[in-house]
Amino acid sequence: MGTSSDPIQDGSDEQQKRSEIYTYEAPWQIYAMNWSVRRDKKYRLAITSLLEQYPNRVEIVQLDESNGEIRSDPNLAFEHPYPPTKTIFIPDKECQRPDLLATSSDFLRLWRIADDHSRVELKSCLNSNKNSEFCGPLTSFDWNEAEPRRIGTSSTDTTCTIWDIDREAVDTQLIAHDKEVLDIAWGGVGVFASVSADGSVRVFDLRDKEHSTIIYESSEPDTPLVRLGWNKQDPRYMATIIMDSAKVVVLDIRFPALPVVELQRHQASVNAIAWAPHSSSHICTAGDDSQALIWDISSMGQQLAVTVS
Repeated sequence: MGTSSDPIQDGSDEQQKRSEIYTYEAPWQIYAMNWSVRRDKKYRLAITSLLEQYPNRVEIVQLDESNGEIRSDPNLAFEHPYPPTKTIFIPDKECQRPDLLATSSDFLRLWRIADDHSRVELKSCLNSNKNSEFCGPLTSFDWNEAEPRRIGTSSTDTTCTIWDIDREAVDTQLIAHDKEVLDIAWGGVGVFASVSADGSVRVFDLRDKEHSTIIYESSEPDTPLVRLGWNKQDPRYMATIIMDSAKVVVLDIRFPALPVVELQRHQASVNAIAWAPHSSSHICTAGDDSQALIWDISSMGQQLAVTVS
């Protein structure tokens, strides 16, 4: 094996390596996915299936840096009831807590990944309706990064539920909207927001559970808002998606009602949004036009988008 003595060439090679696009072909249609943030588990991704049947699948795949391939480990693949609507690894960068993965479908489930990676075991199956073995399907959930013992779920029964996963008990449950709640996002220790089929974005403070603040309502009455992303690097901003719309609405919670900007470059409906974990001014949007666009909104009126298709 030869070595290069040219530092410029070395830097170029290193940059080329880091710029590669890695591909993993799952044996089924993928719906939910999430990156692990643990420092000891780089480039680890959870993916879930969308199968029109009761048994579905969850896989944890990881990049093998030695050969640049994303690999699936049969020991870290397991069956799941119904298609998971969302999956999230525990937000624990410093590895202070057990290695957990959460999923939502009929119930909120917590899965523990063994330290030796030999298996994944069901740790908890959390049902907020103790009077029935059934509950309204969970549309989404979010794990509180500032307080990892808390998970908030959204449901078709119009409620949001805040779980204390250490106690495996409901901390708070409230009727959040007039119709189905379609997504939820934390904005701090005790503050979360939700979007609904009633077309509104509402912000809740757990110190005052009787009231909420309507930040935005879609311009067309009763047009559902289907996704919500809260900017963790700059909590003044959040973004939402209108059902069957090609635009993304960016909001400033200090100025309710009117969008700060509307991102319009997609040629078909947008179905996913994600704020950058390392930057306050970048957001990625994905749509039915088979494009992922990375936006720089630092100069709100002149958004720049980079296309990844």
